[in-house]
Amino acid sequence: MSQQGSAGNVIAAIASLFFPGLGQLLQGRILAALMFFLVTVVGYALWWLIVPAVIGAIFHLWSIIDAARFTPDSAHNL
Repeated sequence: MSQQGSAGNVIAAIASLFFPGLGQLLQGRILAALMFFLVTVVGYALWWLIVPAVIGAIFHLWSIIDAARFTPDSAHNL
């Protein structure tokens, strides 16, 4: 996955669409994958409390965008 917009990033973004953090895991970023997964799942699990559900949705969207925009030289970012 050499550059933004590569096929690997597209696959990672699609994977994150279905399972938050899976795209980051495919890119080898384990801590980012765990963070996106945990925050999103906990947020969605607390759906009856509006704020956590919104936070979960925001992190899910962020997970997708982060997987799509990842470049190896930006590895110091989540």
